[in-house]
Amino acid sequence: MKGGFADLLERLADAKVEFVIVGGYAGIVHGCTYMTQDVDICCDFAPANLLALQRALSDLHPVHRMTPGRVPLELTAANVGEFQNLYLDTDLGHLDCLSEIQGVGGYEQVKQASVAIEVEGRELRVLSLDALIIAKEAMNRRRDKEAVRQLKAVRRLRQEGTSGGP
Repeated sequence: MKGGFADLLERLADAKVEFVIVGGYAGIVHGCTYMTQDVDICCDFAPANLLALQRALSDLHPVHRMTPGRVPLELTAANVGEFQNLYLDTDLGHLDCLSEIQGVGGYEQVKQASVAIEVEGRELRVLSLDALIIAKEAMNRRRDKEAVRQLKAVRRLRQEGTSGGP
């Protein structure tokens, strides 16, 4: 699991950031074949956690990619409570940090609906297959419909006992 996205996740884990992998990358973990252009995580938006996230990314030149002028990420004790989501561009790729997942809930509900996986000796959490299907169905975008089709096929195969995985 080496590469831009993997390195981003490893940095967050090493910095003890509380997060769960969701979205397209979670689909890939579960066996989907589609490509994703970013890593989506649901994380605890408590100030200490967001400041840990900023420290983990600081040398990767994180910027808010949805703002005019791509403003650098500069979280402080004074402004950290203003954010519900962070859409970042870093030297290793896009990272979307979400405070809640449609169809599942906020970080605590997402964490409860996640499973642990081991990557490069680190324990990471990823949204469970069933919860990911619920989230993708709730989003109801064209690309999510294809993901749901694949995820349901993976679930069917697992139920038949022909595939392992998280």
